[in-house]
Amino acid sequence: MTISYFGYGSLVNVETLNAQTVVTPGRLSGWRREWRIRGKDPKGFGVCSLTVVPEEGGTVFGVAASEPKTGLDVLQRREWKYDRIDGVGPSFRCDARQLAGADDMFLFRAKPEHYEWGDDEHPILQSYVDCVLAGFHAFWGEAGVRHFMDTTHGWHVPILADRERPIYPRSVKLSRELRDLIDDHLGARKVSYLKVA
Repeated sequence: MTISYFGYGSLVNVETLNAQTVVTPGRLSGWRREWRIRGKDPKGFGVCSLTVVPEEGGTVFGVAASEPKTGLDVLQRREWKYDRIDGVGPSFRCDARQLAGADDMFLFRAKPEHYEWGDDEHPILQSYVDCVLAGFHAFWGEAGVRHFMDTTHGWHVPILADRERPIYPRSVKLSRELRDLIDDHLGARKVSYLKVA
């Protein structure tokens, strides 16, 4: 038995997934991304994370992921600030063959109690942004990075500059070229940075 879900943030980065997970890049219609989950991480640090919300005419790049059902508990613990939304498979199209996703495909959406914009006390982690954009770059190159920047709302939320001392538990190492590319796109958005205390 397997489970199927749509990843639109860190779940796009295969380095963060179970080794048995199979991913197919594509796009999901009817949704948009937001930096709009505010809360504490397991260590009590205030952070802002990604979610999606329905939007007519919206489209987000991401992956259809399939893994053994035995991985569901681990996945749900990872996504504990989210509700599971079932039945999104018909809205997914695979990049290669334009096939729909599995009928039982689900995604994770912010729980109402966490659905708030981040702030200085709950910043976006730069190490989280790096992880997400490395995943998008691996599948779609610079076009994927640009798509993520253009279709994600909430760049007014400050970013904590933790790249050198990552707080995000699934942080990744970037090549100099990818780091510079990400920083250029963030600079074009005129994002604000907070220093790590």
